[in-house]
Amino acid sequence: MYIRKKKNISGSISVQLIDKSSGRYKVIQSFGSGITSIEIERLVLKAHEQIIFIKKQKEIDFKYEEDTNFLYNLEQGLKKISVVGPELILGKIFEEIGFDKIPDELFRHLVITRLVYPVSKLKTVDYLLHYKGILTNKDKIYRYLDKFDLKYKEQAIDIVYNHTKKILNNKITVAFYDITTLYFEASEEDDLRRLGFSKDSKAQNPQILLCLLVGIDGQPLAYEVFEGNKFEGHTLIPVIESFKQRYKLPSITIIADAGLLSKENIEKLKEHDYPFILGGRLKNEEKEIKEKITSIKYKNGQPI
Repeated sequence: MYIRKKKNISGSISVQLIDKSSGRYKVIQSFGSGITSIEIERLVLKAHEQIIFIKKQKEIDFKYEEDTNFLYNLEQGLKKISVVGPELILGKIFEEIGFDKIPDELFRHLVITRLVYPVSKLKTVDYLLHYKGILTNKDKIYRYLDKFDLKYKEQAIDIVYNHTKKILNNKITVAFYDITTLYFEASEEDDLRRLGFSKDSKAQNPQILLCLLVGIDGQPLAYEVFEGNKFEGHTLIPVIESFKQRYKLPSITIIADAGLLSKENIEKLKEHDYPFILGGRLKNEEKEIKEKITSIKYKNGQPI
């Protein structure tokens, strides 16, 4: 098994993994093509990592038939950099919060990497490989997100809630509620990913609604996901009712923005005895209310 650099008509170089064990040349895997030496070196490194994965070897193989392969592995082994700072610092916080109780190592790596290097799934794969020596792929990460939602979501919410409760001295009296939309580069909808109003101006893409409850100082409490075509005003009551009942909380003050300021929501908040603050646009208020609000004088952020 060896790595072949094949020159293309366009002038680029394709990197392939070749097997000749049966006497015939067989392409096991292609890793793409590059033009610059940096691009090509990166593809070659991926190919070498794949050889190691296939042969299930963790160290340099001293039995390579070709000296060039051996020297390359030796050089890469000496140059290999392992980033340990994020794990030493953020890993400690990860454990103090209690996330280490979720029995999956990939979850830990994804959380810490997201904080250190918040990029796409594909670039996350590259980061884990080059700086942590962890071989994975974007499809595995996407599948893991589904697995996490099914197996660990409730446990993760409980961990977050208990940690936040500890930080707030067991007093959770206020919850801020907000919604964002997450779109997908997909051509078709499904039961969850639906076309709807997009806050990213991606109305042509299927999306989901991500609803978040946080406490004072932005401490997270819970989250929920809804279909992308659901009206965001219809998510408020189900989310806070579920949260309140789950943790058997007394009435909590709900704070939300103008997007949730509907007559129906206000009536339901009153019906369930929730104190609430709903943001509104000053220009939409009556003249008397505008004058009353604008007449208030402030000093150092406090009314006088």
